[in-house]
Amino acid sequence: MRYLRDEELELALRFLFLSMAMVVIRQDIVHIQKGSFRIKEPYMLLLEKMNADAANERKYVRKMMEKKNIRVTTLNKNDSFSTFLFTCQGLEEKRNYFNPVIRKKVEVIIKELMRRALVPTQQHYASAEI
Repeated sequence: MRYLRDEELELALRFLFLSMAMVVIRQDIVHIQKGSFRIKEPYMLLLEKMNADAANERKYVRKMMEKKNIRVTTLNKNDSFSTFLFTCQGLEEKRNYFNPVIRKKVEVIIKELMRRALVPTQQHYASAEI
């Protein structure tokens, strides 16, 4: 049975997938640091900006979740599915997600963070002289 309202579920899912995106970004930072990139700085700056933006958004989402008394807990993970428990005002709801779907949702958030991080740079290019 469904207990969470749409906006509560949306908030909890944003927190969950944003947290996963931050893990991926941090792992990418480590790979670039250890990798054989000749010029690492632009990639590092982009990923660090993305991570900072994600952390700020997650902090805001966490505050909203605390106000509404919403929690997300990972119950189970296997090769195909991950199960999460969503708690809101004493009501609990379990949801199973197909791991490739989770991956796609995290990818969408990473692309969104990348677009946000690049916006000032793109405006700079428009005004730059070649």
